[in-house]
Amino acid sequence: MKIALIGAGGKMGVRLARNLNGSRFSVAPVEVSTGGQERLREATGWACVPISEALAGAEAVVLAVPDTAIRAVSHQIVDQLASGTIVIALDAAAPFAGHLAPRTDVTYFVTHPCHPPIFNDETAMDAKRDFFGGVAARQAIVSALMQGPEEHFAVGEEIAKTIFQPILRSHRVSVEGMALLEPGLSETVCATLLVVMKEAMEEVVRRGVSREAARDFLLGHMNVLGSVIMEEAQGQFSDACNKAIAFGKPRLMRDDWIGVFEPEEIAESVRRIT
Repeated sequence: MKIALIGAGGKMGVRLARNLNGSRFSVAPVEVSTGGQERLREATGWACVPISEALAGAEAVVLAVPDTAIRAVSHQIVDQLASGTIVIALDAAAPFAGHLAPRTDVTYFVTHPCHPPIFNDETAMDAKRDFFGGVAARQAIVSALMQGPEEHFAVGEEIAKTIFQPILRSHRVSVEGMALLEPGLSETVCATLLVVMKEAMEEVVRRGVSREAARDFLLGHMNVLGSVIMEEAQGQFSDACNKAIAFGKPRLMRDDWIGVFEPEEIAESVRRIT
C-alpha cells in the first residue's frame, strides 16, 4: 500500500518516517525544505520526490504539516487524489475548524498520540526516557473517521498504529471528541496548570528554598498525589491536604472554569490555533 508522506522532513514527519521504514507500506516522502530533506535522508536513507509523483497511485496521504498549513496543503492536493484515497491528519484542530478541502469521495481520517502515560510498566531506560512516544515507550492513540466508508477506519487505524508505535491502546472517538481532548483537556487545562505549578515552584525558590529541593518536593508530590487522584493507587488524603484543596481551588480557579469545554470555547480555541 503506497502512502504519500507530506512534510516528511519535519520534526513529526521524521518520527513517522522512522516507524514507517521497514513496514508493509511503500512510502513516497515529500519535503520542501533542503534541511528537512537532509534530516530525512540521515534518518531513513530516503530521497524525497515531487508531490505529484508522491500522490500518483497513493492509497493514503499523511499530512505531517503544522495546523496552520493544513488548509493550504489540502487544497493544493485535493484535485490530484484518486477517489477513495484516505487522507490522514495528525491533529483534530484543522479538521474540526473545517480547513480540509471539501471532496466527498475521499476519506478524512484524524489520529493523534496520547503520549506515554506517567503511570506505566516500562522498565528499559530508553522507554522510561521516551516522553514523547513513538520510539521505545508504549502509548495509546485516539482516532476518528471524519468522512468515508466504515471499512476505511481499520486501514487508517493500522497506519496510525504503525506511525505511533509501540502502541498501548487504540481508542475510537469523534473529531469533536478529539477537540475536547486537545486543545481542551490536554492544553487549555493540563498544560496551563502545569505552567502554573512551575511558576509556583519558581516562587518558592524566590522565597528562599533551593531549586533542587523545591523540584524534588513538587515532582514527588505530583507522583503520589496524582496516583490517588487518578485512581492509580488506593489511598486517601489527610485532613490537612483536603483542607488545603478546599481553600486552594477557589483561590486558584474561577468558578466557571469548566466552561472551557463549552462548544463555543473549544471552537474559539481551535480558531486561535489554526
